[in-house]
Amino acid sequence: MNARRPTDVMFSFAGLATRADEHKDGFGIAFFEGRGLRHFVDHHSARVSPLAELVKHYPIQSDVVIAHIRKATQGVVSLENTHPFMRELWGRYWVFAHNGDLKSFQPRLHAAFRPVGQTDSERAFCWLMQELAKAHADMPAIDELNHTLRELLPQLNRHGTFNMLLSNGQALWAHGSTKLHYLLRRPPFGPVTLQDEDLSIDLAAKTTDADRIAIVATEPLTRDEPWCAIEPGQLKVFQGGEALC
Repeated sequence: MNARRPTDVMFSFAGLATRADEHKDGFGIAFFEGRGLRHFVDHHSARVSPLAELVKHYPIQSDVVIAHIRKATQGVVSLENTHPFMRELWGRYWVFAHNGDLKSFQPRLHAAFRPVGQTDSERAFCWLMQELAKAHADMPAIDELNHTLRELLPQLNRHGTFNMLLSNGQALWAHGSTKLHYLLRRPPFGPVTLQDEDLSIDLAAKTTDADRIAIVATEPLTRDEPWCAIEPGQLKVFQGGEALC
């Protein structure tokens, strides 16, 4: 989720958590608050995790949130292999989550960015951070980052399925090699209902006409909103609840 102002994301997280019957190998969620970050991960399913229950009832509001439910393909089910992953670059926290499976991806990584766990996802994140650091001596403008990412992401796509979310708190980057959807919420706001559970909320009671909210998910989370598919291989960039490209 990316929004113009700090927003409650618990309704969307509840929708994501209902899909943890299949994706049962851990969950995580990261909330940016300015330059700070709240980061929660658990290798237990979001369906049964006490931490997931805590997150659902914690009054966190944020303008950038990345959440993930894991279905393991590489690496054991353990805390160190649970998304989203976090690293520091250019004095900012970066958060990354991946859905897919990269075959034979064993890049050469230097000391600054090394995986803690055994997943292809964390290796890909470390490689992206390493290559971004090589390309830019300091934090570049968003347009420059977009250009660099468009050069790097096809190299990961060649190894398999690479659907990812990436953020440093300033913007949200979403890349789908196979399947991702996004939604732009704008006024007038009204009632919405989750796709996988009979749970509704009236957004008008929680928003103002100034709000703009972008949500990205593998599959649409709600059944009565105009979700759009991200074209395979496309990089979408969201800032302030709007799609920059």
